[in-house]
Amino acid sequence: MKKLFAIIAALVVAVFAFAGCGGSQSASSGSGSASSGSGQKVLKIGASPVPHAEILEVVKPLLAKEGIELQVVEFSDYVQPNLALNDKELDANFFQHEPYLDNFMTEHTDVKLANAGGIHIEPMGIYSKKIKKLDELKDGASIAIPNDPTNGGRSLLLLEKAGIIKLKDGIGVKATVQDIVENKKNIKFQEVEAAQVPRTLDDVDAAVINTNFAMQVNLVPTKDALFMEDSTSPFVNIVAVRKGDENRPEIQALLKALKSDEVKQFINDKYKGAVVPAF
Repeated sequence: MKKLFAIIAALVVAVFAFAGCGGSQSASSGSGSASSGSGQKVLKIGASPVPHAEILEVVKPLLAKEGIELQVVEFSDYVQPNLALNDKELDANFFQHEPYLDNFMTEHTDVKLANAGGIHIEPMGIYSKKIKKLDELKDGASIAIPNDPTNGGRSLLLLEKAGIIKLKDGIGVKATVQDIVENKKNIKFQEVEAAQVPRTLDDVDAAVINTNFAMQVNLVPTKDALFMEDSTSPFVNIVAVRKGDENRPEIQALLKALKSDEVKQFINDKYKGAVVPAF
């Protein structure tokens, strides 16, 4: 009987030891050099749902031909994608322009990311549910703008270009509401997290909205915006990676696919000027 118990105990230990080995193998699914079950290399990209994730869906079959499985992780904010990339939870992200990235790294000194390449421009626009033209804005009207430094400054530059305000000379994208030197209609500004700006449209007279967030609430920038940036905008949306990863073969393959004729045609056909290829 003792001998039987010893054999059973040995079998139990062996089973758990085998399971432990299997568990450690299946857990190794982090970013970087991970491989899928089919033997393809896995590239994990963080992106905002519109248009970035939609564009990446076009890229998936192109990368599959190169032996790369593209996995898209969607984010609804502008902070977590950079933190996740820096923490090696992602291989790259695709949602921001370089001025935003530069400012983000200034505010988060432990984050070390780089611009791997520019893909498209999303012209920022001014929207309203209460007026049809900007000259209908009344004295004391309220306008919502993004509250992060770069998109806030960008929105103020757009309002200046639209003739609503005037900013200090040369302030550029670093502009804040304190840098307004002329405000003839005494506009009141509501500074809101960029993703939340569309939700203010019922409560304010106008709002300056990033194109990706406008499209998420079914606004058509080329149709619904009262005023938009033109194609000369310097705010090109980029693929960001950790510093030193710019020349990784998988990243270079991603950039090549994103700058392909297939992607250019998709952007032009689907977004009809609301998103403009930068290649």
